[in-house]
Amino acid sequence: MEKIVEQGLLYDFYGELLTEHQRRIYEGIVYDDLSLGEIAEEEGISRQAVHDIVKRCDKILQGYEAKLRLVEKFRRIKEKIAYIGRLSEQYGDGAADMAAYSTQVKKLSEEILQEL
Repeated sequence: MEKIVEQGLLYDFYGELLTEHQRRIYEGIVYDDLSLGEIAEEEGISRQAVHDIVKRCDKILQGYEAKLRLVEKFRRIKEKIAYIGRLSEQYGDGAADMAAYSTQVKKLSEEILQEL
Protein backbone atom coordinates (compact mmCIF):
# COMPACT_ATOMS: atom_id res chain seq x y z
CA MET A 1 0.00 0.00 0.00
CA GLU A 2 2.84 2.37 0.87
CA LYS A 3 4.35 1.92 -2.60
CA ILE A 4 1.06 2.86 -4.29
CA VAL A 5 0.76 5.99 -2.13
CA GLU A 6 4.34 6.98 -3.01
CA GLN A 7 3.73 6.31 -6.70
CA GLY A 8 0.57 8.40 -6.57
CA LEU A 9 2.34 11.33 -4.93
CA LEU A 10 5.21 11.24 -7.38
CA TYR A 11 2.77 11.03 -10.27
CA ASP A 12 0.72 13.94 -8.90
CA PHE A 13 3.80 16.14 -8.84
CA TYR A 14 5.67 14.98 -11.93
CA GLY A 15 3.24 12.96 -14.05
CA GLU A 16 2.80 15.69 -16.65
CA LEU A 17 6.47 15.24 -17.52
CA LEU A 18 5.81 11.71 -18.79
CA THR A 19 4.67 10.99 -22.34
CA GLU A 20 0.95 10.46 -22.96
CA HIS A 21 1.55 6.72 -23.49
CA GLN A 22 3.50 6.45 -20.22
CA ARG A 23 0.79 8.41 -18.37
CA ARG A 24 -2.01 6.11 -19.60
CA ILE A 25 -0.15 3.00 -18.51
CA TYR A 26 1.02 4.43 -15.19
CA GLU A 27 -2.46 5.71 -14.33
CA GLY A 28 -3.86 2.28 -15.13
CA ILE A 29 -1.54 0.68 -12.59
CA VAL A 30 -1.59 3.35 -9.87
CA TYR A 31 -5.08 4.86 -10.03
CA ASP A 32 -7.26 2.30 -11.81
CA ASP A 33 -5.68 -0.76 -10.13
CA LEU A 34 -5.55 -2.63 -13.43
CA SER A 35 -3.35 -5.66 -13.91
CA LEU A 36 -0.42 -5.72 -16.28
CA GLY A 37 -2.41 -8.08 -18.49
CA GLU A 38 -5.44 -5.80 -18.61
CA ILE A 39 -3.34 -2.81 -19.59
CA ALA A 40 -1.39 -4.85 -22.13
CA GLU A 41 -4.61 -5.95 -23.81
CA GLU A 42 -6.02 -2.42 -23.78
CA GLU A 43 -2.83 -0.90 -25.21
CA GLY A 44 -2.10 -3.71 -27.66
CA ILE A 45 1.34 -4.45 -26.20
CA SER A 46 2.86 -7.29 -24.22
CA ARG A 47 2.55 -7.72 -20.47
CA GLN A 48 6.36 -7.45 -20.27
CA ALA A 49 6.26 -4.12 -22.12
CA VAL A 50 3.75 -2.77 -19.60
CA HIS A 51 5.97 -3.96 -16.75
CA ASP A 52 9.02 -2.30 -18.31
CA ILE A 53 7.15 0.98 -18.86
CA VAL A 54 5.93 1.06 -15.25
CA LYS A 55 9.45 0.41 -13.95
CA ARG A 56 10.85 3.09 -16.28
CA CYS A 57 8.20 5.57 -15.12
CA ASP A 58 8.99 4.81 -11.47
CA LYS A 59 12.66 5.51 -12.15
CA ILE A 60 11.90 8.72 -14.08
CA LEU A 61 9.57 10.05 -11.38
CA GLN A 62 12.03 9.19 -8.60
CA GLY A 63 14.76 10.95 -10.58
CA TYR A 64 12.67 14.11 -10.75
CA GLU A 65 12.07 13.92 -7.00
CA ALA A 66 15.78 13.41 -6.32
CA LYS A 67 16.51 16.62 -8.20
CA LEU A 68 13.54 18.81 -7.31
CA ARG A 69 12.42 17.52 -3.89
CA LEU A 70 8.84 18.78 -4.33
CA VAL A 71 7.22 15.79 -2.60
CA GLU A 72 9.65 16.08 0.31
CA LYS A 73 8.87 19.79 0.64
CA PHE A 74 5.13 19.06 0.45
CA ARG A 75 5.41 16.52 3.28
CA ARG A 76 7.38 18.91 5.51
CA ILE A 77 4.87 21.69 4.97
CA LYS A 78 1.99 19.29 5.64
CA GLU A 79 3.59 18.22 8.94
CA LYS A 80 4.03 21.84 10.03
CA ILE A 81 0.45 22.70 9.17
CA ALA A 82 -0.75 19.68 11.16
CA TYR A 83 1.37 20.88 14.09
CA ILE A 84 -0.21 24.33 13.85
CA GLY A 85 -3.60 22.59 14.01
CA ARG A 86 -2.56 20.70 17.15
CA LEU A 87 -1.28 23.93 18.73
CA SER A 88 -4.58 25.60 17.90
CA GLU A 89 -6.47 22.82 19.67
CA GLN A 90 -4.13 22.99 22.65
CA TYR A 91 -4.14 26.76 23.09
CA GLY A 92 -7.30 27.71 21.26
CA ASP A 93 -9.52 27.78 24.34
CA GLY A 94 -8.23 31.11 25.64
CA ALA A 95 -5.30 29.54 27.40
CA ALA A 96 -3.21 31.76 29.62
CA ASP A 97 -0.04 31.04 27.66
CA MET A 98 -1.10 32.72 24.41
CA ALA A 99 2.36 34.26 23.99
CA ALA A 100 3.92 30.79 23.68
CA TYR A 101 1.22 29.76 21.23
CA SER A 102 1.68 32.90 19.19
CA THR A 103 5.46 32.46 19.09
CA GLN A 104 5.17 28.83 17.95
CA VAL A 105 2.64 29.67 15.22
CA LYS A 106 4.75 32.57 14.00
CA LYS A 107 7.87 30.40 13.88
CA LEU A 108 6.10 27.63 11.97
CA SER A 109 4.56 30.12 9.57
CA GLU A 110 7.99 31.59 8.82
CA GLU A 111 9.43 28.10 8.23
CA ILE A 112 6.60 27.27 5.82
CA LEU A 113 7.08 30.50 3.91
CA GLN A 114 10.82 29.87 3.63
CA GLU A 115 10.14 26.46 2.07
CA LEU A 116 7.92 27.93 -0.59
